Amino acid sequence: MHFTLQKSKIAKQSSIQITGSKSESNRLLLLQALYPEFKLENVSNSDDSNLMTNALNSKSEIIDIHHAGTAMRFLTAYFSIQENRETILTGSKRMKERPIKILVEALQDLGAEISYEENEGFPPIKIKGKKLTKNKVSLKANVSSQYISALLLIASKLENGLELTLEGEITSIPYINMTLSLLDEIGIETSFIGNTITVKPTTNNHQPATLVVESDWSSASYYFSIAALSEVGTEITLSSYKENSLQGDSALVEIYKHFGVSTIFNENSLTLKKQHSNSESLSLDLKNAPDIAQTIVLTCFALGMPCDLIGLHTLKIKETDRLVALKTEIEKLGGEVRITDKSLHLLASKKIKAMVSIATYNDHRMAMAFAPLALKTSIVIEDAMVVSKSYPTFWEDLKSVGFQIIK
Repeated sequence: MHFTLQKSKIAKQSSIQITGSKSESNRLLLLQALYPEFKLENVSNSDDSNLMTNALNSKSEIIDIHHAGTAMRFLTAYFSIQENRETILTGSKRMKERPIKILVEALQDLGAEISYEENEGFPPIKIKGKKLTKNKVSLKANVSSQYISALLLIASKLENGLELTLEGEITSIPYINMTLSLLDEIGIETSFIGNTITVKPTTNNHQPATLVVESDWSSASYYFSIAALSEVGTEITLSSYKENSLQGDSALVEIYKHFGVSTIFNENSLTLKKQHSNSESLSLDLKNAPDIAQTIVLTCFALGMPCDLIGLHTLKIKETDRLVALKTEIEKLGGEVRITDKSLHLLASKKIKAMVSIATYNDHRMAMAFAPLALKTSIVIEDAMVVSKSYPTFWEDLKSVGFQIIK
């Protein structure tokens, strides 16, 4: 379904309740499957988290996780330790093009029994669950943090725990720290010293509790963009958020100061306020928060601001090759973009073409990152309901703040 977003002007004051973080939810759902004693509140209502829940509850031999990359990585580890159970994990056409070899080899080093059903290094995979007794493994430190987190999430259920050595410069540290903090919250002993992460085996000292999932900062990013493109004095209140967040995308608070947006925390909410304009160039290393790259690029483009973003190597293996997709769609709007395999360079633009149809490539973040452009020009978003992957109520929430959307 294509949506037409007419050139809009948002309300001076508005508020939005955003669903729980997909990143936190999927980690905690897996931990809850391993430790059913604790309860969860504010779990994400995203497609990915629903797929994760259904997969963890399924007794089927074949489990299809569609486009859910996080679920593919985490469930590969989870089913590796489900003794006497055989599982085939598969997904969409794009999922079958996304690499899984690094994680599979790490699990095999620990003793897991995993084989490829079609192409070497890619899903679908067959997993024969068993007890894993080995406890030492190494990974290159610049791989997707989801590979690392997948190992950490099951580590306390390994007979001898886990000692994971990361080789080289570590990227996506916030996501690794998020996983470790959640393990700590349920009483699992961990340490992260230098390039070595240690997780102790379960000693039944974890505490039953109710854990509240913080709302998703990646989803909040689109409102930071909207605030940046709005008139001075515009305020948007979002909940539920913590000032000391575990999520790497909370870097938005500092980044968007560059666009004249201040962030004020009040108990479990935050208020974004557009205070002044800023049209200088922007240079950022987003290795610790790659999921907000699209939002930042589109904010710069809408403001006619050049930007240079590095640390984007993981964007090539997301739902689509996000670097190529950004270049293609921004150039349709009249922008000029240069990319490498790990960076994006946007030149300043003076004009944005109207009524351009934006392809979304089965990528929720493409749809949501381009949507704020409607504050500058009319735009068409193709396959608009792809947003359900992480933020099902996105379009309704945009309408509530003043966007004019024709389905």
